[in-house]
Amino acid sequence: MPRDTVPIPGKIEKIEILSHDGKLDTKLEPKLPDADLRKLFRYMLFTRMLDERCLHLQRQGRIGTYGPCKGQEATPLGVAYHLRKEDWFVPSYRELSGFLWRGWPVDRYMLWWGGHEIGSSIPPEVNDTPICVPIASQVQYAAGIAWGAKLRKDGTVVACFCGDGGTSEGDFHEGMNYATVFKVPLVMIVQNNQWAISVPRHKQTASQTIAQKAVAYGIDAMIVDGNDILAVLVAAKEAIDKARNGGGPTLIEAITYRLSMHTTADDPKKYRSEAEVKSWEAKDPLPRFRDYLRKKKLLDEKIEAVMEEDIRNELDTAVAKYEQYRHDPYAMFDYMYAQMTPELARQKQELKAALGGDVAPQRETARTHG
Repeated sequence: MPRDTVPIPGKIEKIEILSHDGKLDTKLEPKLPDADLRKLFRYMLFTRMLDERCLHLQRQGRIGTYGPCKGQEATPLGVAYHLRKEDWFVPSYRELSGFLWRGWPVDRYMLWWGGHEIGSSIPPEVNDTPICVPIASQVQYAAGIAWGAKLRKDGTVVACFCGDGGTSEGDFHEGMNYATVFKVPLVMIVQNNQWAISVPRHKQTASQTIAQKAVAYGIDAMIVDGNDILAVLVAAKEAIDKARNGGGPTLIEAITYRLSMHTTADDPKKYRSEAEVKSWEAKDPLPRFRDYLRKKKLLDEKIEAVMEEDIRNELDTAVAKYEQYRHDPYAMFDYMYAQMTPELARQKQELKAALGGDVAPQRETARTHG
């Protein structure tokens, strides 16, 4: 028999609508209400300002190690915009704009980075999972949630996020394989921010793109400019609609960049050049979207100044509320298992004796979300 090539189904589309130099593809431009466009910009601005405030709080010793999301505001927000209340949002730890859109209180976000257990408690009536730092472990949770949604036949969609480094983890591949075999309503968004801490993307995988990995799973994929919120909005809508209508999962590779450090525990100047950062600063999603709205006469300096003042006031209130929280030093024992083990109970009493005090009452009880 002669040698032949194997025809492998699948396609990868690439989407960019608003380039970093302001060029707009009007044929692909999403038709959103003016009020929604302004709202999206405010959430992007809120995300940037909250991110900067948390960085300052960390430097002042008022929260713990912090993972900034500067430069990655567009992708989670563009996805969250198209999700329904009953849909699931399964994040990693740079999806702040999506958290805010989904209804997370700002002080709750600060509590998480402040090391308080209550920061992992999902707000009532919000179908999200907590911030997830163990890399790519959330992909398997998302696949399981999506499988449950398919069994219930309730039209629920699950949007899951991880980074480019996460695609090197077995959890990612296991979750994606499961999702495609069982054709579950999952949208997998990979925020390719070019760096897995200090490891560049080209050392993570030999694949030309991350999106092409979807071909091996037997599903379609899209590559989207993750700094172009218009492109994210279009790609997310297509993938979410497909999942909701029984079309199964989609992989979206969002090309973006982490403009700040991985976390406040590392120094990015040791592993990447200033020239590289500068080149990506020119593609910053926030000024790109700002310029787009100004050209449409939906935004000006006066409107933005009012937004900034309102956001500062909200942040001041949130910081004050966060710092009023009374920390329970024994809470770390309470949420490890549904029922505390004898060994943990012994350790809790040992700590109590060492600190010489009673167990402090919590201001709020973390809620088990199921």
